[in-house]
Amino acid sequence: MTGLPVIVIGAGPQGLAAAAHLLERGLEPLVLEAGDGPGAAVREWGHVRLFSPWPELVDQAAARLLEPAGWQTPATGYPTGAEWVERYLAPLAAALGERVWYDTRVTGVSRKGRDRLVDAARGEQPFTVHVTDGAGTELRLEARAVIDASGTWTTPNPAGADGLPALGERVHTDLISYGVPDSGDAGRFAGRHTVVLGAGDSSLNAIIELDRIAQAHPGTRITWAVRRGSAGNAFGGGSADQLSQRGALGIRARQAVDEGRVDVVAGFRVEAVERVVTDAGDRIVLVAEDGRRLSPADTLVVLTGFRPDLSFLSEMRLDLDPTLEAPRAIAAEIDPNLHSCGSVQATGARDLAHAGEPNLYLVGMKSYGRAPTFLAMTGYEQVRSVVAMLAGDVGAAERVELVLPDTGVCGGSGLYDDPEGASAGGCCAPAPAAPVELLTIGRAPITL
Repeated sequence: MTGLPVIVIGAGPQGLAAAAHLLERGLEPLVLEAGDGPGAAVREWGHVRLFSPWPELVDQAAARLLEPAGWQTPATGYPTGAEWVERYLAPLAAALGERVWYDTRVTGVSRKGRDRLVDAARGEQPFTVHVTDGAGTELRLEARAVIDASGTWTTPNPAGADGLPALGERVHTDLISYGVPDSGDAGRFAGRHTVVLGAGDSSLNAIIELDRIAQAHPGTRITWAVRRGSAGNAFGGGSADQLSQRGALGIRARQAVDEGRVDVVAGFRVEAVERVVTDAGDRIVLVAEDGRRLSPADTLVVLTGFRPDLSFLSEMRLDLDPTLEAPRAIAAEIDPNLHSCGSVQATGARDLAHAGEPNLYLVGMKSYGRAPTFLAMTGYEQVRSVVAMLAGDVGAAERVELVLPDTGVCGGSGLYDDPEGASAGGCCAPAPAAPVELLTIGRAPITL
């Protein structure tokens, strides 16, 4: 397989960092990105401010690639998603040049001449990666290894409490949003009724953004529906929260609730969404499994987490935990039913490997499957270790170069009566308590 590239799926933070590490190790990367530019998923939540500081958002191999051209890691501050792309991801992608292909969607990964059933010499065959470009042209590429850093942003969890789309959810998508509202673009929400479904950091972000709109536009209504029996612990630890900015976020959301600008409906597990026609136009009604119905809303904002898209890996022999859909070796560490994500240790190549598919790795947010909260610096440590292993440097691959604080990133004591209760923070640790306006990423991206 000498001469074949290592294919990296996704030109987000971890994908581009992997490419930088590959170059530094003398391996040729080829980054395949479905979007029209670097950080395409990050740009979709560009108005949200990350809660990791700049030094924790920059991979060291990427910085070494950029520095000869005069680029420097910003020393302080907490960028928005848009700033992260503009000031770091876009220059990094430009430095990688033609090694990054945009508008290139991966539709399948397999082994040359081997479908999933074939054992014979399987690991000795190159990977085949099927893609479709922006013009609809199909290509089959070959690779010596595949690093899947495609994240989970494009596959949000549905509104249905049973993990499936609620009845009517697929039909009424024009009235449903799966991202944090932007108070800078208030037209869709000003003077209208919005229902927010979810209980993680994404929901707190949504409540705060909508509250800004409500205070500027009288007549704006906000209903917050949560599956758990009470919304109390959704606000985090407040001033005692080890993640100070998450605590500040919860304090601000609680204030909006306490002052009567947000109506909270607890224990609401959605079974169906219905469209009703009113004099003011079409509206959406949520129906709970116990028969309760919310008053008609103009928009439903669903923020119940994300899950990995494994469809294009169907010919791969993945060793995944059946609950989290994360690599089996790390599942117990990240399961929010067991403990807080903040206690998770750094993960490396051996943790992320699939015994039946040598040289295939899922990294970044996708490596966490359905588990919440992924730190950007965790992903950078993953790709450093994975690339070292691909380069044959086993010692470096097995050496841990990152120590994560036990911060309780997922919130609470670690046990959740519903996965929605886990933090939806996408990739980053929170910013300091001041200013309170800083927003955490809603289980977004980060891509996460």
